[in-house]
Amino acid sequence: MDLFAAAATTVRNQGAPLAERMRPRSLDEFTGQMDIVGPGKILRRIFEEEKRRIASQSTSLSPLPSIILWGPPGTGKTTLAFLLARTANAHFEMFSAVSSGIKEVREAVKAARERLNFERRRTILFVDEIHRFNKAQQDGFLPAVEDGSLALLGATTENPSFELNSALLSRSRVFVLKHLSTQDIAMLLDRALADSERGLGGRGIVLPPDARDALASLAGGDARSALNALELAAYAAPETDVSASGTTEQPSQRERRISVELVREALQRNTILYDQSGEEHYNLISALHKSIRHSDPDAALYYLARMIAGGEDPMFIARRLVRTASEDIGLADPQAVVQALAAKQAVEFIGYPECDTALAQATVYLAVAPKSNAIYMAIKAAKAEVEASGPQPVPLHLRNAPTDLMKALDYGKGYQYDHNFPEKISPQEALPDLLRGTHFYQPGPFGFEKDVAKRLAYFERVRRKLRGEESGDGGSEIGK
Repeated sequence: MDLFAAAATTVRNQGAPLAERMRPRSLDEFTGQMDIVGPGKILRRIFEEEKRRIASQSTSLSPLPSIILWGPPGTGKTTLAFLLARTANAHFEMFSAVSSGIKEVREAVKAARERLNFERRRTILFVDEIHRFNKAQQDGFLPAVEDGSLALLGATTENPSFELNSALLSRSRVFVLKHLSTQDIAMLLDRALADSERGLGGRGIVLPPDARDALASLAGGDARSALNALELAAYAAPETDVSASGTTEQPSQRERRISVELVREALQRNTILYDQSGEEHYNLISALHKSIRHSDPDAALYYLARMIAGGEDPMFIARRLVRTASEDIGLADPQAVVQALAAKQAVEFIGYPECDTALAQATVYLAVAPKSNAIYMAIKAAKAEVEASGPQPVPLHLRNAPTDLMKALDYGKGYQYDHNFPEKISPQEALPDLLRGTHFYQPGPFGFEKDVAKRLAYFERVRRKLRGEESGDGGSEIGK
């Protein structure tokens, strides 16, 4: 059966979910994503060019572009694929990334080439959740995509940079779909309530403004979730008689009024977007880390709450807090890493849900602490030096000499025991000869690192004095 005949049958089937029945039939009905389908945008121009070709009855069969639609659930990826196939009057074939293997890929490519050669009809192959295809399956599309035998339309909720082969990605145009706005969702709800053919119109369903706003907001930008929650709430809403009388002359009027509480129950918190191994996982942990670095405790708490609500492993959060404490605070506040490790211990000791306050305490502490990336930059510089100059030999005076042979080779010879000096500092060098005078750690001007800078200056003055490089007091005021 042709795809759109099947779609029409589905619409007529009142057993289909509301979101499926209300699927847009044209680009004019499509809501949102103006960044890619707005006037003058590339995807709209593709649609318009295909319309002109059909209207002019052109026999030209210029290849359709291969497209990857990347975005969260319920933002219109599948709908755009359907609409493009309808506009282009192309054969549309849906592919399952779960049940199809390389054999099915090759058969689909062969059929597309035969269709183009013998029927003069192009093929659009739609692969939902294309990131689930393995490398061999993705490679199977490449020859047909390259020679224009078919146009590949892939939809994915995962970052295609991570999930798709670079060869396939380079031959496709990626369009990024975003969460629908609250206004977009509200418009879709109004349309569904007014449409008596496909939607809920004429059934006495009442969605008051407060319930409408709640549903549009809590749907999380997911049109499918919003429409299906509306249908469930409409089904569950109590039916009441709102007519003045129930006489024969004036039949009773009944309505189903949807409350805010019913909206929340229908959504069942399933609209929280979080995938512990996917794009949103990395987006949120990045946002948490950068909000702490930005010294914004409110933003940091928000992203922490998002991760907790999504069921993130609390140990993963604790590990990232420890990293943040050393990378972005370091010795500006030495207690930062202590707080982060205490949160980790609390997670191990009591787990969810009680450990949420320990994670929140550490998050706020880190956010309001003075910031310094001096430790992060120091180890980065030291590692770069190791990479650049190789493993420089440890100075002989710093080497251990547990055997007579090693002593005979001057291991440990000339070592100066720092505690034998009045200021507990000897004049000896510790870096390899090639790196003498190199400074990897540069303390910042905030928090405890101000005192660290004073200490380092004091140590250097004492060493220089002992070497005879300068005279005067070594600066024993350090620490006072």
